[in-house]
Amino acid sequence: MAEKDTNAPQNGASQKSSLPKRFYKDVTVADEDGHAAILLDGKPVRTPGKAQLALPSRALAEAIAEEWRAQGKHIDSATMPLTKLANSAIDGVVGQADAVIDDILAHARSDHLCYRASGPEKLLAAQGQHWDPVIAWAKEVLGAPFNLTEGVVHVAQPDASIEALKGEVEKLDAFGLAAVHVMTTLTGSALLALAVALKRLTPEEAWAAAHVDENFQISQWGEDEEAKARREARKRDFDAAARALELSES
Repeated sequence: MAEKDTNAPQNGASQKSSLPKRFYKDVTVADEDGHAAILLDGKPVRTPGKAQLALPSRALAEAIAEEWRAQGKHIDSATMPLTKLANSAIDGVVGQADAVIDDILAHARSDHLCYRASGPEKLLAAQGQHWDPVIAWAKEVLGAPFNLTEGVVHVAQPDASIEALKGEVEKLDAFGLAAVHVMTTLTGSALLALAVALKRLTPEEAWAAAHVDENFQISQWGEDEEAKARREARKRDFDAAARALELSES
Protein backbone atom coordinates (compact mmCIF):
# COMPACT_ATOMS: atom_id res chain seq x y z
CA MET A 1 0.00 0.00 0.00
CA ALA A 2 1.36 3.42 -0.94
CA GLU A 3 2.33 5.64 1.97
CA LYS A 4 0.01 8.60 2.48
CA ASP A 5 1.50 11.94 1.46
CA THR A 6 1.01 14.00 4.60
CA ASN A 7 2.32 17.10 2.78
CA ALA A 8 -0.39 16.99 0.11
CA PRO A 9 -2.89 19.85 0.48
CA GLN A 10 -6.34 18.93 1.71
CA ASN A 11 -9.34 19.90 -0.43
CA GLY A 12 -10.28 22.82 1.78
CA ALA A 13 -6.74 24.21 1.81
CA SER A 14 -6.42 23.79 -1.96
CA GLN A 15 -9.67 25.64 -2.57
CA LYS A 16 -8.63 28.44 -0.23
CA SER A 17 -5.32 28.90 -2.01
CA SER A 18 -7.10 29.38 -5.34
CA LEU A 19 -9.22 32.24 -4.00
CA PRO A 20 -8.06 35.87 -4.31
CA LYS A 21 -6.53 37.29 -1.15
CA ARG A 22 -8.32 40.00 0.76
CA PHE A 23 -6.69 43.29 -0.20
CA TYR A 24 -8.63 45.78 1.94
CA LYS A 25 -9.23 46.60 5.59
CA ASP A 26 -12.21 48.92 5.81
CA VAL A 27 -15.61 48.62 4.14
CA THR A 28 -17.91 51.64 4.12
CA VAL A 29 -21.05 52.83 2.37
CA ALA A 30 -21.29 56.29 0.81
CA ASP A 31 -24.16 58.17 -0.82
CA GLU A 32 -23.25 59.14 -4.37
CA ASP A 33 -25.58 60.71 -6.95
CA GLY A 34 -28.72 59.18 -5.49
CA HIS A 35 -27.19 55.73 -5.06
CA ALA A 36 -25.36 53.96 -2.25
CA ALA A 37 -21.81 52.91 -3.13
CA ILE A 38 -19.58 50.30 -1.49
CA LEU A 39 -16.08 51.57 -0.71
CA LEU A 40 -13.06 49.43 0.12
CA ASP A 41 -10.46 51.54 1.92
CA GLY A 42 -12.20 54.54 0.39
CA LYS A 43 -12.17 53.23 -3.18
CA PRO A 44 -15.36 52.19 -5.02
CA VAL A 45 -16.02 48.52 -5.71
CA ARG A 46 -16.34 47.64 -9.39
CA THR A 47 -18.43 44.90 -10.96
CA PRO A 48 -16.80 42.29 -13.22
CA GLY A 49 -17.95 44.53 -16.10
CA LYS A 50 -16.02 47.45 -14.54
CA ALA A 51 -19.12 49.45 -13.59
CA GLN A 52 -19.37 50.98 -10.14
CA LEU A 53 -21.23 48.82 -7.62
CA ALA A 54 -24.01 51.38 -7.00
CA LEU A 55 -27.09 50.20 -5.11
CA PRO A 56 -30.64 51.59 -5.15
CA SER A 57 -30.97 51.72 -1.35
CA ARG A 58 -28.79 52.22 1.69
CA ALA A 59 -30.23 49.07 3.27
CA LEU A 60 -29.15 46.86 0.37
CA ALA A 61 -25.73 48.52 0.27
CA GLU A 62 -25.19 47.90 3.99
CA ALA A 63 -26.12 44.22 3.57
CA ILE A 64 -23.65 43.86 0.71
CA ALA A 65 -20.98 45.74 2.67
CA GLU A 66 -21.45 43.20 5.46
CA GLU A 67 -20.61 40.39 3.01
CA TRP A 68 -17.31 42.15 2.22
CA ARG A 69 -16.57 42.74 5.90
CA ALA A 70 -17.18 39.06 6.67
CA GLN A 71 -14.42 37.84 4.32
CA GLY A 72 -11.34 36.37 5.95
CA LYS A 73 -7.86 36.16 4.46
CA HIS A 74 -9.39 35.24 1.11
CA ILE A 75 -12.44 36.49 -0.82
CA ASP A 76 -14.89 33.68 -1.45
CA SER A 77 -17.63 34.77 -3.86
CA ALA A 78 -19.70 31.73 -2.86
CA THR A 79 -20.33 33.44 0.48
CA MET A 80 -21.40 36.72 -1.18
CA PRO A 81 -24.75 36.01 -2.87
CA LEU A 82 -26.03 39.59 -2.57
CA THR A 83 -22.88 40.91 -4.23
CA LYS A 84 -23.31 38.34 -6.98
CA LEU A 85 -26.90 39.44 -7.56
CA ALA A 86 -25.94 43.12 -7.63
CA ASN A 87 -23.24 42.39 -10.20
CA SER A 88 -25.80 40.55 -12.32
CA ALA A 89 -28.27 43.43 -12.08
CA ILE A 90 -25.71 46.05 -13.10
CA ASP A 91 -23.80 44.09 -15.73
CA GLY A 92 -26.54 41.81 -17.03
CA VAL A 93 -29.84 43.68 -16.70
CA VAL A 94 -29.15 47.40 -17.08
CA GLY A 95 -29.56 48.09 -20.79
CA GLN A 96 -30.75 44.54 -21.42
CA ALA A 97 -34.04 44.48 -19.54
CA ASP A 98 -36.09 43.32 -22.53
CA ALA A 99 -34.02 40.15 -22.90
CA VAL A 100 -34.34 39.37 -19.20
CA ILE A 101 -38.11 39.92 -19.30
CA ASP A 102 -38.39 37.66 -22.34
CA ASP A 103 -36.57 34.88 -20.50
CA ILE A 104 -38.82 35.20 -17.45
CA LEU A 105 -41.89 35.01 -19.70
CA ALA A 106 -40.44 31.98 -21.51
CA HIS A 107 -40.41 30.20 -18.16
CA ALA A 108 -43.99 31.33 -17.58
CA ARG A 109 -45.07 29.66 -20.83
CA SER A 110 -43.97 26.33 -19.36
CA ASP A 111 -44.39 27.16 -15.69
CA HIS A 112 -43.59 24.36 -13.25
CA LEU A 113 -46.90 24.81 -11.42
CA CYS A 114 -48.92 23.87 -14.50
CA TYR A 115 -47.55 20.32 -14.79
CA ARG A 116 -49.24 17.94 -12.39
CA ALA A 117 -48.45 14.35 -11.50
CA SER A 118 -50.83 11.49 -12.22
CA GLY A 119 -50.23 10.04 -8.75
CA PRO A 120 -49.84 8.96 -6.04
CA GLU A 121 -52.58 10.72 -4.10
CA LYS A 122 -50.21 12.09 -1.47
CA LEU A 123 -48.17 13.90 -4.13
CA LEU A 124 -51.29 15.18 -5.90
CA ALA A 125 -52.59 16.56 -2.62
CA ALA A 126 -49.28 18.34 -1.91
CA GLN A 127 -49.20 19.87 -5.38
CA GLY A 128 -52.75 21.11 -4.99
CA GLN A 129 -52.10 22.52 -1.54
CA HIS A 130 -49.04 24.52 -2.59
CA TRP A 131 -49.80 25.31 -6.22
CA ASP A 132 -53.55 25.84 -6.58
CA PRO A 133 -53.65 29.05 -4.48
CA VAL A 134 -50.96 30.60 -6.69
CA ILE A 135 -52.78 29.61 -9.88
CA ALA A 136 -55.99 31.10 -8.44
CA TRP A 137 -54.16 34.30 -7.43
CA ALA A 138 -52.74 34.70 -10.93
CA LYS A 139 -56.22 34.38 -12.41
CA GLU A 140 -58.16 36.50 -9.92
CA VAL A 141 -55.65 39.22 -9.06
CA LEU A 142 -53.35 39.44 -12.08
CA GLY A 143 -55.98 38.56 -14.67
CA ALA A 144 -53.77 35.71 -15.90
CA PRO A 145 -55.48 32.31 -16.01
CA PHE A 146 -53.14 29.37 -16.65
CA ASN A 147 -53.88 26.01 -18.21
CA LEU A 148 -52.94 22.87 -16.28
CA THR A 149 -51.96 19.47 -17.62
CA GLU A 150 -51.02 16.04 -16.35
CA GLY A 151 -47.53 14.81 -17.14
CA VAL A 152 -44.78 16.63 -19.02
CA VAL A 153 -46.35 17.19 -22.46
CA HIS A 154 -46.29 20.93 -23.16
CA VAL A 155 -49.51 22.85 -22.64
CA ALA A 156 -49.90 26.26 -24.28
CA GLN A 157 -50.76 29.26 -22.12
CA PRO A 158 -53.06 32.11 -23.18
CA ASP A 159 -51.20 35.00 -24.76
CA ALA A 160 -53.31 37.39 -22.69
CA SER A 161 -52.04 35.74 -19.50
CA ILE A 162 -48.42 36.08 -20.56
CA GLU A 163 -49.07 39.74 -21.41
CA ALA A 164 -50.61 40.27 -17.97
CA LEU A 165 -47.47 38.87 -16.34
CA LYS A 166 -45.32 40.99 -18.63
CA GLY A 167 -47.11 44.10 -17.40
CA GLU A 168 -46.19 43.23 -13.81
CA VAL A 169 -42.60 42.32 -14.57
CA GLU A 170 -42.03 45.52 -16.54
CA LYS A 171 -42.72 47.52 -13.37
CA LEU A 172 -39.55 46.17 -11.75
CA ASP A 173 -36.25 48.02 -11.78
CA ALA A 174 -32.97 46.34 -12.74
CA PHE A 175 -32.44 44.87 -9.27
CA GLY A 176 -36.01 43.63 -9.09
CA LEU A 177 -35.69 42.03 -12.51
CA ALA A 178 -32.42 40.38 -11.57
CA ALA A 179 -33.98 39.00 -8.38
CA VAL A 180 -37.13 37.71 -10.10
CA HIS A 181 -35.04 36.17 -12.88
CA VAL A 182 -32.86 34.32 -10.35
CA MET A 183 -35.90 33.05 -8.43
CA THR A 184 -37.60 32.02 -11.66
CA THR A 185 -34.67 29.98 -12.93
CA LEU A 186 -34.08 28.36 -9.53
CA THR A 187 -37.72 27.30 -9.11
CA GLY A 188 -38.77 26.79 -12.72
CA SER A 189 -41.72 29.06 -12.01
CA ALA A 190 -42.22 32.68 -12.98
CA LEU A 191 -45.48 32.58 -11.02
CA LEU A 192 -43.70 31.72 -7.77
CA ALA A 193 -41.06 34.39 -8.33
CA LEU A 194 -43.65 37.04 -9.08
CA ALA A 195 -45.72 35.94 -6.07
CA VAL A 196 -42.70 36.68 -3.87
CA ALA A 197 -42.05 40.02 -5.58
CA LEU A 198 -45.69 41.05 -5.10
CA LYS A 199 -45.79 39.69 -1.54
CA ARG A 200 -48.39 37.04 -2.24
CA LEU A 201 -45.97 34.41 -0.88
CA THR A 202 -43.10 34.54 1.56
CA PRO A 203 -39.76 33.28 0.20
CA GLU A 204 -40.07 30.18 2.39
CA GLU A 205 -43.54 29.42 1.04
CA ALA A 206 -42.36 29.82 -2.55
CA TRP A 207 -39.31 27.62 -1.98
CA ALA A 208 -41.47 24.91 -0.42
CA ALA A 209 -43.91 25.10 -3.34
CA ALA A 210 -41.10 24.80 -5.86
CA HIS A 211 -39.86 21.61 -4.23
CA VAL A 212 -43.06 19.67 -3.67
CA ASP A 213 -42.04 16.97 -6.15
CA GLU A 214 -38.47 16.80 -4.88
CA ASN A 215 -39.55 16.68 -1.25
CA PHE A 216 -41.92 13.81 -2.04
CA GLN A 217 -39.12 11.84 -3.69
CA ILE A 218 -36.85 12.49 -0.71
CA SER A 219 -39.57 11.26 1.65
CA GLN A 220 -39.70 8.03 -0.34
CA TRP A 221 -36.06 7.38 -1.16
CA GLY A 222 -33.94 9.71 0.94
CA GLU A 223 -31.43 12.35 -0.19
CA ASP A 224 -27.73 11.94 -0.91
CA GLU A 225 -25.19 14.44 0.39
CA GLU A 226 -24.22 15.86 -3.00
CA ALA A 227 -27.83 16.58 -3.91
CA LYS A 228 -28.35 18.15 -0.50
CA ALA A 229 -25.32 20.42 -0.97
CA ARG A 230 -26.53 21.52 -4.41
CA ARG A 231 -29.96 22.31 -3.03
CA GLU A 232 -28.48 24.33 -0.16
CA ALA A 233 -26.42 26.36 -2.65
CA ARG A 234 -29.52 27.07 -4.73
CA LYS A 235 -31.42 28.03 -1.59
CA ARG A 236 -28.70 30.50 -0.65
CA ASP A 237 -29.01 32.23 -4.03
CA PHE A 238 -32.82 32.17 -3.83
CA ASP A 239 -32.84 33.72 -0.36
CA ALA A 240 -30.38 36.39 -1.49
CA ALA A 241 -32.63 37.31 -4.42
CA ALA A 242 -35.67 37.57 -2.16
CA ARG A 243 -33.71 39.63 0.37
CA ALA A 244 -32.40 41.95 -2.34
CA LEU A 245 -35.98 42.58 -3.46
CA GLU A 246 -36.97 43.57 0.06
CA LEU A 247 -33.90 45.68 0.80
CA SER A 248 -33.93 47.53 -2.52
CA GLU A 249 -37.32 48.96 -1.51
CA SER A 250 -36.10 50.08 1.94
